[in-house]
Amino acid sequence: MAPTATAPHAPAAAGRRTAMRHRTGARHAVGSRRHGVGFVLIAYAFLTAMAFSTVPTPLYPLYMARDGFSTFMVTVVFATYAVGVVVSLLLAGHISDWVGRKKVLVPAISLELVAAVLFLTGTSLPVLLIARFLTGLGVGMITATATAHLQELHAAHRPGASTHRFELVSTGANIGGLGVGPLVAGFLAQWVAVPLRTPYFVFAALLVLGLVAVALTPETVEERFARPAYRPQRISLDHGDRTGYLAAAAGAFASFAVFGLFTSVAPGFVAGALHHPSRALAGVIVFVVFGGAATAQGLTARLSTPAKRRLGLLAQAAGVVTLVTGMHTANLAAFLAGGVVAGIGAGVLFKAALGTVAALAVPDKRSEALAGLFLIAYLGLTLPAVGIGVATLGLSAVTVMTWFAGVLLVLLTAVALLARRRPATR
Repeated sequence: MAPTATAPHAPAAAGRRTAMRHRTGARHAVGSRRHGVGFVLIAYAFLTAMAFSTVPTPLYPLYMARDGFSTFMVTVVFATYAVGVVVSLLLAGHISDWVGRKKVLVPAISLELVAAVLFLTGTSLPVLLIARFLTGLGVGMITATATAHLQELHAAHRPGASTHRFELVSTGANIGGLGVGPLVAGFLAQWVAVPLRTPYFVFAALLVLGLVAVALTPETVEERFARPAYRPQRISLDHGDRTGYLAAAAGAFASFAVFGLFTSVAPGFVAGALHHPSRALAGVIVFVVFGGAATAQGLTARLSTPAKRRLGLLAQAAGVVTLVTGMHTANLAAFLAGGVVAGIGAGVLFKAALGTVAALAVPDKRSEALAGLFLIAYLGLTLPAVGIGVATLGLSAVTVMTWFAGVLLVLLTAVALLARRRPATR
């Protein structure tokens, strides 16, 4: 009788198991959709935060005219931002692995929002320095955290899929965002009232939406109850192949030197030496440089690291020579073309440097290796720009840019020679 008594319940049990599987699958589908939406939201927040970091770029000539800033003071303001980035990378760029991505992204974007409010309150030098430093702190926290969050959201939304979508979106949000900021700010400053206020008001609103986007996104890291003892991000330059690492680091320095040039003093050069004071034009120039870098990184994704390095070196060298030729001949078209080609080269060369270091480092020291690379890259963003600012105190802009191009070409040659001397087994 027992079998007879239980037999009628078998179909019901099977039905319950099927329903449970359907509910589990439905929950997974809902979770997957939430991660897909979150991927878009974090990409928006990432792009907005990076765009805000370059909003002052086309506005520097206005600050110079209104408050009497020299090119040197502009580079000091810019360097303050880079110092903030480096400090943040060392002290806070890695803690989202412990506390979760959102708990780092929210305060990071909030720092940028505070900076936007400061920009709205005044144009004095102390205010600009504090605002740029806070912006740098936010960017240093956002860069690594948002990139990791995008990767995890992509993996949760499309398990087993190629990472090409993640790489394309993260690159576009990061490097592309740096170009979007000057473009929007330049057009607003050109055609709306109160040019030193309106761009910051617009981006303050966009940053608030970025905070909402982060809040609506699923967390991808479980907070550790037993956290490791806090320590600053470790920096290591020794990862087996010193020559290979040095070549990558020198390439990163050279790439960011070009980016630093266009986000600090290039708009002033265009307004002064080339006699084109349009804020919209200044924004367009920076946009096409970073847009070219981001586009080239996406289009060369399938090239080998050595091929990317060669392309980056050649394009950056050709672009810088063309750019300086445009300055000597007061030819805006040549200056713009040189900037685009140099930006393409810088973007591809930096991606090759990242690929080299990621391949050299063992997994448990990869963050140290990349942290060292980013530190050297941001030194490249800062030191040449400050050097140019100091040099313009006694020399003409064209002379200073010629010397900059010469030093950069020597550095690019050194990168090529170091890369050729790497051990064949590596």
